[in-house]
Amino acid sequence: MSKRFTAGAVATATALALTVTGLGVPAGAAPTSIRTFTVVAEDGVTADAAIAAIRGAGGTVVSRTDDVGMFQVTSDRADFAARATAASALIGAAEQKAIGRKPKVDRVEQEHLLAAAVAKGSGERRSARMDPLDEKLWGLDMIRADKARKVEPGDRRVTVGVLDTGVDASHPDIAPNFDWKLSRNFAPDIVDVDGECEVASCVDPVGTDDGGHGTHVAGTIGAAANGFGLSGVAPKVSLVELKGGQDSGYFFLEPVVKSLLHAGKAGLDVVNMSFYVDPWLYNCTANPADSPEDQAEQRAIIEAMKRALNYAHNRGVTLVGALGNNHEDLGDPRVDTSSPDYGDTPPYPRPIDNDSCWDLPAEGPHVIGVSALGPSGKKSDFSNYGTEQISVAAPGGWFRDGFGTDTFRTDANMILSTYPKKVLQEEGSVDEDGNVVPEAATFVFKECKRNGECGYYTYLQGTSMAAPHASGVAALIVSRYGKQQGRAGYGMNPDLVEQHLYRTAAEHACPEPRLQQYRNEGRDETFDAYCAGGLNFNGFYGYGIIDAYAAVTSPLKPNARP
Repeated sequence: MSKRFTAGAVATATALALTVTGLGVPAGAAPTSIRTFTVVAEDGVTADAAIAAIRGAGGTVVSRTDDVGMFQVTSDRADFAARATAASALIGAAEQKAIGRKPKVDRVEQEHLLAAAVAKGSGERRSARMDPLDEKLWGLDMIRADKARKVEPGDRRVTVGVLDTGVDASHPDIAPNFDWKLSRNFAPDIVDVDGECEVASCVDPVGTDDGGHGTHVAGTIGAAANGFGLSGVAPKVSLVELKGGQDSGYFFLEPVVKSLLHAGKAGLDVVNMSFYVDPWLYNCTANPADSPEDQAEQRAIIEAMKRALNYAHNRGVTLVGALGNNHEDLGDPRVDTSSPDYGDTPPYPRPIDNDSCWDLPAEGPHVIGVSALGPSGKKSDFSNYGTEQISVAAPGGWFRDGFGTDTFRTDANMILSTYPKKVLQEEGSVDEDGNVVPEAATFVFKECKRNGECGYYTYLQGTSMAAPHASGVAALIVSRYGKQQGRAGYGMNPDLVEQHLYRTAAEHACPEPRLQQYRNEGRDETFDAYCAGGLNFNGFYGYGIIDAYAAVTSPLKPNARP
């Protein structure tokens, strides 16, 4: 049974990150210090009724975002979350409280830093040369982006939102395409997880990225084809920073929702979402393993994300999301042992009921779900999959691809893209003088112009790297077939973009045997993956591997089915 959201009317929005869980406090608890919460109203409840219920529970509304029915609330009551959950007008409340810190190195995306690469070198893969480092971008070849740009390199009027950790607009390959006017930061630094604030307000300036992830994603989508560094799938579209992620890599509800609302109001054409909303890998409506307050918090996340995604889609935004790196069938999820990943409650085993639990935003309404492939075209061992949620497949990298060849466990199996110098220095890959250290020479590259301006690039892997390939192709579709809208607008119905993306994807059958095991790659039975479906649609490839050239050369067929 599919649990995809159906399109619905957008209700009413917010303020803060849903972070802490387990507020099991007796109803008569005495007041304590003032704390801040995010509260989400039930469907159909007016703002006035919601505010009255919040006040009745002992809260004070600090700000409101009526577009999706969320409110920022302060309260000095220890039992506020329980009282809000009990109010019929409210779905639930969650406290903003930072405890813990996420590791700097992502175990999937930066696997090459955690495992020794083969001594023989990078296992270099070369593709058609456009910009100097494009010869290392096997992903552009796989989706025929090199041929597509000769027909359609992208239109500057087409805007792609990078909902991520930020975007380094000073990077020479990002700067030419960065849209300063539309870019926003909705995720102030949280000292306990992000470290000391760089600026007094704790709101990093637009055009910066202290995490690196967003800059890498942005480069894959639309790094400029300028004879320098490398180029993206759609090298002439405009890139918009939507900072909804913390520097540390967390993505909380309030910044994500605000980013999606801004995308809709600003008229962005595409938004890339390479993350899941913390602290729950799966948000469930009533998981018996969770406390009543945690259940209410998750219902609030589900509803708020549903409203925000619908809001953006209904205003012309094509939504693209990474399927995730948990190597599981999203239609048959395993027990979740990683949640909550934030707060003062450690992770605990949570059986996941497929009909009442969602991995967001990947399983949200109107989201094009993208799985990851290695250079061989095989599903990356870490990539999520499944006929229920997959839409298409795209290059995401796979460090362990190529077993039995000299490319096995080499950096070049991953995705090379733009990266901030500051982050590379913090990771120890670049020294204080801006030079790549010898130990990082196979996976970090430095390119400089005659004027001394330099850009840095590194390899990552993940469905986070697959999704921006699809976002780039979606942007090319809008560039090729979009129309003038109003006095200054330009765009295309996101349903038509999605349909054309699916119809022009290169069909790819399931592998034989259908049950894929990764023992040669050093993986245990939890990585075993069964590919269900046929040639035209299956659990590993969806409607197929995205094809940029077919997308810009095939005629648009508004009424055709994928």
